[in-house]
Amino acid sequence: MLLSCGSKANKEQDHLVFRYNEHKNIGTLDPAFSKDNADNWANHQLYNGLVQMDDQLNVKPCISENWKITDSATMYTFKLKNNVFFHKHELFGKDSTRTVKASDFEYSFNRLKDKNIASPGSWVLNKVESYSAVNDSTFQIKLKQPFPAFLGLLTMKYCSVVPKEIVEHYGSDFRSNPIGTGPFKFKRWEENIKLVFRRNENYFEKDINSKQLPYLEAVAITFLPDKQSEFLQFAQGNIDFVSGLDGSYKDEILTSDGKLKPYYSEDVNMIRGPYLNTEYLAFFMETEVSELQSLKLRKAINIGFDRAKMMTYLRNGIGIPAYGGFIPKGLPGYNDTIGFTYQPEKAKQLVAEFKSETGITNPEITLTTTSNYLSFCEFIQRELQKTGLQVNVDVIPASSLKDGKAKGQLDFFRASWIADYPDAENYLSLYYSKNFAPNGPNYTHFKSEEFDKMYESAYLETDPNLRAQLYTKMDSLIMASAPIVPLFYDEVVRFTRKEVKGLGINATNLLELKYVEKH
Repeated sequence: MLLSCGSKANKEQDHLVFRYNEHKNIGTLDPAFSKDNADNWANHQLYNGLVQMDDQLNVKPCISENWKITDSATMYTFKLKNNVFFHKHELFGKDSTRTVKASDFEYSFNRLKDKNIASPGSWVLNKVESYSAVNDSTFQIKLKQPFPAFLGLLTMKYCSVVPKEIVEHYGSDFRSNPIGTGPFKFKRWEENIKLVFRRNENYFEKDINSKQLPYLEAVAITFLPDKQSEFLQFAQGNIDFVSGLDGSYKDEILTSDGKLKPYYSEDVNMIRGPYLNTEYLAFFMETEVSELQSLKLRKAINIGFDRAKMMTYLRNGIGIPAYGGFIPKGLPGYNDTIGFTYQPEKAKQLVAEFKSETGITNPEITLTTTSNYLSFCEFIQRELQKTGLQVNVDVIPASSLKDGKAKGQLDFFRASWIADYPDAENYLSLYYSKNFAPNGPNYTHFKSEEFDKMYESAYLETDPNLRAQLYTKMDSLIMASAPIVPLFYDEVVRFTRKEVKGLGINATNLLELKYVEKH
């Protein structure tokens, strides 16, 4: 009888704990060092910043109640909420906590810039001229030049607020004694074994029905080092969620067209959505190879293979065939009509026209890739051969590819771009003429005065809708010259147990647990 009572209590408790595995391990619980997904997922539960991002990538208030942008879009003035408290700690004195003030943000930003601390997130403040606490509830940031994507940068974990008295007490040990303002608070951490967070009963955010967040009582993270073991734990019901599609289990759980297999569909939900990553092939526009100098041949390559078929065969249907430009699906500015669709007959015609105009009867190009993407490149090679274009695939190590594209030594190569911050400006910076590699990310050496003018004017546009329209125009202008072949826009895939409710998905693949319930 005691046993049955105990297991019933455990079962009820289990409904309030969200369990997941972090196979990459977690390096720190100090947000100033939170540089990858593993760290960000954990730190997102513990900390808040001035602003936050919703699942549609809109920037929303967080610790700030509202903000104004003035002085030709260079001055940001944030008004702080007065009900945000740090997690309890005896160092705070008699109340064991205190409210967040503007001076806390000044201190937290100073840490980011402090060379002795050497935060990998210091670059976030590169465009900032100065910042200061005007009073307890007003924080101002002055930029060196207008930069509309700045609010997106402020949503990064690096910009979280931390309390000076706690950080200075622990020094470098703050990484394992974290105090923030987030929906969960730190309980215990046995490194490489288990990490536990408990519900923050003083959390300031409520849901749309004015119910206190978060709903869960705890978050428990384990550290099994490989994805296969992680999936096995999930299949046995020991963890609530797995993210991503690993080769070790993709054919076990999914059909070839990306649907859940019947064996799993009763117990498991799959959610998928856009991920801010564009996979593509790029041409070096200053090449001396006459095949690649030809706009006709670059267009023939773009329309000469079936992207949808490629995704079905090589990715179990996960990923969105790229019929738009370089801006991926999920970002304002994306448009699926400005790119190229599969037109095999037209591709043959363009290759034939190239042959007759140049006298080159056997056009030949070399595509450089790494072994990871060999299957994609071989698929494209086979398809393009049907158009009359000979494609050679050259496989080199990732380090050589990175070096070669930076130095302009590769004429045609595979690449991908994952957003540093959720604004299309980050993608379009790859086509700005002042960003030629190796001094910037313009690996194609694409150059257009019209594009440069639009890119510079986008900095001054503070209306998000007008800026998105401008981004689409710029992307369309790039595609008209075809310096790239977009292959696909990646997707985030998440598998959860059926009892998990409220776990959304977003294009930055951030783990948001404050709305999660288990039934």
